[in-house]
Amino acid sequence: MQNNPISLKKAIFVDRDGTIIVEPSPELNEQVDSLEKLSFVPGAISGLKAMSGLGFEIVLASNQDGLGSASYPWETFWPAHNKMRETLAGEGVRFDDELIDPTMPEEHAPTRKPGTGMFGKYLSGDYDLSASFVIGDRDTDGQLAENLGARFLRIDPSRQAACWAEAVETVRRSERRAVIRRKTAETDIAVTLDLDGIGPSSVQTGLGFFDHMLTQLIHHGGLALELSCQGDLNVDEHHTMEDVALALGEAVRTALGDKRGIERYGFALPMDESAALVLLDFGGRSELVWDVSFTREYVGDVPTEMFRHFFKSFCDAARCNLRVEAKVENNHHLAEAVFKAFARSLRQAVRRNVFDAALPSSKGIL
Repeated sequence: MQNNPISLKKAIFVDRDGTIIVEPSPELNEQVDSLEKLSFVPGAISGLKAMSGLGFEIVLASNQDGLGSASYPWETFWPAHNKMRETLAGEGVRFDDELIDPTMPEEHAPTRKPGTGMFGKYLSGDYDLSASFVIGDRDTDGQLAENLGARFLRIDPSRQAACWAEAVETVRRSERRAVIRRKTAETDIAVTLDLDGIGPSSVQTGLGFFDHMLTQLIHHGGLALELSCQGDLNVDEHHTMEDVALALGEAVRTALGDKRGIERYGFALPMDESAALVLLDFGGRSELVWDVSFTREYVGDVPTEMFRHFFKSFCDAARCNLRVEAKVENNHHLAEAVFKAFARSLRQAVRRNVFDAALPSSKGIL
């Protein structure tokens, strides 16, 4: 029996004062100790709401001076803190954990940021901290990120709403983006893929018609794809097309992450006199059913026998099931219809509902 791989969890550690809620001025003791002092940083609520559907645990991490100190007992701060929680919960934002030291530790105590004393369970090996984030407004938050091995997203007091929007985009792109380098004695391939179409796109494999087909993934698949391949075309086209398929499939599988919220399935497409049917399932298994009959040995500079092998290699690397059927007289249109239908199928299958973190499987794993 094959064991299922264990996926490491990821977290977003969010500072409170100055990041989620506005820190009062020195004249007001810099403490949110009453409801009258409670107000939200611009962009914080919408930012946290957008991040809540991206597969991260949202963790409040704060040891703001006065949170439960002798001068300012915790009960003083509870109404404002609880109101902050209620407001966020009303927008669908709930903290998976709250890390708050109630004793206001000394400046260099290990439980005080940027020390990691409060973060014990997150250092246990169950979390991928290199794929996690710290969001804060201070240099100490940045140092905390470095100490944890996480990435830091700063909320600049002069442009808070813009910083929150940029933070969301950075987190979102980290989830749906992959960079793959595959180098063998036969090919040297670099792939940068964004499933949501953010970023530059270009394709260069040394095979003109193959480039034309892969470009359909950009235009009709809604992807941002930078793909380059230096292959042994002096031998033939096989290694280039096979290895590009393997690298592209690995990029898609990596960018899908845990697959929560994706549609999973896809699609059919007519083109001119052709009819192409592509059914796609990112169910974690690899299978190809191919019913496409070419009547020419080559289309452009690509041997038509390699199209089936391309899709089989993609299925193996992406761990997906694919059924391809197409009927047409013109072989150029036949290949193009297949790639366009595949692109549309891919676009539908990888589409994610950011408000739904459910895994599209009754088995609980994909």
